[in-house]
Amino acid sequence: MTQHNSAAMTMAMAGDVQQAANKFAGMACKPVVISGHGPAGTVLALYLVKHGIPVVLLEKDPQLPRDLRASTFHPPTLEMMEVVGIVDECIAKGLRVDKYQYRDRRTGEVAEFDMGCIADETKFPFRLQLEQWEMVLAGHKKLKKDFPDLVDVRMGARLNWLEQHTDGVTAYIETAMRVEGIEASFVIGADGASSTVRKLLNIPFSGFTYNERFLVVSTQFRFEDVFENLSYVNYIADPDEWCVILKTDKSWRVLFPTSPSQSVEEILSPEHVQKRLQHLWGKGTPYDVEHAGMYAVHQRVAEKYYSGRAVMVGDACHVHNPLGGMGMNGGVHDAWCVAQKLVRILKEGADFTVEFEDYDNHRRLLSQSFIQQHTIQNKALMESTDPDVQKKRQADFMAKASNPAAAKEFVMERAMLKLLRAGFKVEHQSQLLLTPLLSAPILVQTPASRL
Repeated sequence: MTQHNSAAMTMAMAGDVQQAANKFAGMACKPVVISGHGPAGTVLALYLVKHGIPVVLLEKDPQLPRDLRASTFHPPTLEMMEVVGIVDECIAKGLRVDKYQYRDRRTGEVAEFDMGCIADETKFPFRLQLEQWEMVLAGHKKLKKDFPDLVDVRMGARLNWLEQHTDGVTAYIETAMRVEGIEASFVIGADGASSTVRKLLNIPFSGFTYNERFLVVSTQFRFEDVFENLSYVNYIADPDEWCVILKTDKSWRVLFPTSPSQSVEEILSPEHVQKRLQHLWGKGTPYDVEHAGMYAVHQRVAEKYYSGRAVMVGDACHVHNPLGGMGMNGGVHDAWCVAQKLVRILKEGADFTVEFEDYDNHRRLLSQSFIQQHTIQNKALMESTDPDVQKKRQADFMAKASNPAAAKEFVMERAMLKLLRAGFKVEHQSQLLLTPLLSAPILVQTPASRL
């Protein structure tokens, strides 16, 4: 089975591909190549090296990006981060959010959910607000410091082409200077919505893109001083427009919908950004805007999460609108599932086709049946300006918040605990945090399976 990019293939055929120096020569198995040093790729790499499995981790940028992306870490993700040794540093840097609110500006009603109600379900009964690059940086430092003999982190390097064999994969890595070939046991695509791995595998990315885009603005303005009893995460319904206000470890961030008729230049113009902020709270003087960005909103799921020895996780295989903060967290959960399966394959001789088919059956179908449906419904409810819909929506939130049993059920769902347990087929997430094969030896040769 062969997938290729024309530039890399041309260089290979011309003899311009160099065989990479084998840092892991003499080890029992070939390294796992992970394309993408985001949250999912980082956690996957940490889990594997913790189990003694060598990893080549690729990041296409020369330095780790520090742009505004996801910023919410849900409880089960924090539990995974604890197992791989980075949760303490991240909690120390981040902002702990124990409560979140659904506000109706028309009536002034506030439905507040206290995450303390799930303290008997998780060690981390809160959302951690932290820029995702901070988590990636913590993982990057730990990989380099604690596992120098097991990880080869390559910055400014991208997967360009791959060839699958019965007993492994030849991954062709492109840098500014050359193309190198690496003999790998498996290749993992953690390379985002524009995944090269997915494209090389010719796997369709079915779904749709919304006509409107989201505007995200960050500011140091203290919204907590002007909105009474404001929590650090707020979903706000408005007769004219909805928005999300949340505080990160560094600033307040506001997410606004935009009109499909607006141009990028208009949406990002200082005048438009100020208008949106002033509509949220008219402060009389201009806001000090630290950052304004815009991004398209997608709902897509790959038609298959793997092909042969190449597997995808995170945005490479599913993307959806960001309401609820399930995207990045879901990607980390994908990575955890794949990491556990790779450990069973490389240490117990499990058939990789069986393991990956199980991953595809559960994580893909879960994404299609729950995450996509849930985020689509979230968006539809938030953006409706119909007074009757707004009234019914807020009444539903108020009723759930005032009923302890209903509130816990709601928080369990929003915290992704119910979803995680269903996706991993466990009664409690503590079952999937166990590492029984930590000290088990790696098999000398990866078992073959028919491609």
